[in-house]
Amino acid sequence: MKLISLVSDINYAARFWNTQEDGRIRCELCPRLCHLKDGQRGFCYVRQNVKGQLDLTTYGRSSGFCIDPIEKKPLNHFFPGSSVLSFGTAGCNLGCKFCQNWDISKARSMDRLADEATPERIALAAQRSGCTSVAFTYNDPVIFAEYAIDVAAACHEIGIKAVAVTAGYMTDLARPEFYASMDAANVDLKGFTEHFYHKITGGQLQPVLDTLVYLKHETDVWFEITNLLIPSQNDSEPEIESMCGWIVENLGVDVPLHFTAFHPDYRMRDVPRTPTATLLRSRAIAKRHGIQYVYVGNVHEPEASATYCSQCGTCLVERDWYQLGEYHLDASGNCMTCGSPCAGRFGMTKGHWGAKRQPISL
Repeated sequence: MKLISLVSDINYAARFWNTQEDGRIRCELCPRLCHLKDGQRGFCYVRQNVKGQLDLTTYGRSSGFCIDPIEKKPLNHFFPGSSVLSFGTAGCNLGCKFCQNWDISKARSMDRLADEATPERIALAAQRSGCTSVAFTYNDPVIFAEYAIDVAAACHEIGIKAVAVTAGYMTDLARPEFYASMDAANVDLKGFTEHFYHKITGGQLQPVLDTLVYLKHETDVWFEITNLLIPSQNDSEPEIESMCGWIVENLGVDVPLHFTAFHPDYRMRDVPRTPTATLLRSRAIAKRHGIQYVYVGNVHEPEASATYCSQCGTCLVERDWYQLGEYHLDASGNCMTCGSPCAGRFGMTKGHWGAKRQPISL
């Protein structure tokens, strides 16, 4: 692992790139494959050609640290009730018009990055705070992959788990090393048409689907899927039907799916909030396709936020926002009524962090 003392005063050599015949660098971390002349930055803004070498300019610098409930990521089947130390950096490799963390992900000034921390310092802070895991979130960890990989390694050395909250927009080349370091991921499947991805995110759908298939069939990473439903953009019944059919065919029925509500933000302030009825309709479609664990988020619907046994229907984990209530899973993650397994990663008992959001300084 590369140890850094004054992380903001040095350039960190990035991986996942090569030099082209014309002398430019081609970044091969994400499907944009940015070609960069000396001094140029990629679309993400944080990866830069510096004298023929690709540098990650945000290594060791964060936009802030906060302890959250793991359910906020959202991950409902990964050590429920536990706390997670969350942080991000700046920049993003997508251009979502609806971005709800746009002040961080669209940042073009390193002044947004106030906190400095080595991987070891972050891991120890998580341990001192009693966190089960560290989450790379707020902006996409794909663009600071080297930093995330090093933080994950430091966490694993002291028994802390690593979580990626990501859009899954990366290349075949980068996926193996990145996900080899992760214990869990929430992948934001932003829509289910290439038109939506091109028009609203400035990206492509297929690489995200490739990431999901890779996670399911080539790794042991626990992952869940989030689909933010935007009125008149990606919330039609045919699109939800198509997406759920693809999930069942390619990923199976036990990958948790979260339908979450959009609120007006960034460049889509003229679009109304997602009606709760749309979320519940989409949940019903998913369950009709056989998906076993389907949730709604950003609205108060406790019944549609709880986890139920796929065999006997027992409420296994009761949730009121991020507060857990009844808990009927044994230490192995089996239903205490019928003994059937619940897909996921579970501890001896539920955690007790609750709904608190606690900013901290390292």
